[in-house]
Amino acid sequence: MTGKTRYARSGDVQIAYQVAGDGPLDVVFVPGFVSHVEFGWELPGWGPAWRRLASFARLIVFDKRGTGLSDRTTRLPALEERMDDV
Repeated sequence: MTGKTRYARSGDVQIAYQVAGDGPLDVVFVPGFVSHVEFGWELPGWGPAWRRLASFARLIVFDKRGTGLSDRTTRLPALEERMDDV
């Protein structure tokens, strides 16, 4: 039950994300400091949790800028930029 990786623009950065499930609730998974939207499904801690969430909700997972499949950055983003990414 993995989603297709897509990209959204946030300022001048491309943010990788996936959507899985089609339930009535939207759940956004905000990762810690390391993530990868495609490999996350295979991790023992994330994969089962993501599949369970996607069984009753629309799950949205993404890679923060500078991690996973999202564009690399040269500086730490401000809090407002991080919230725009979400």
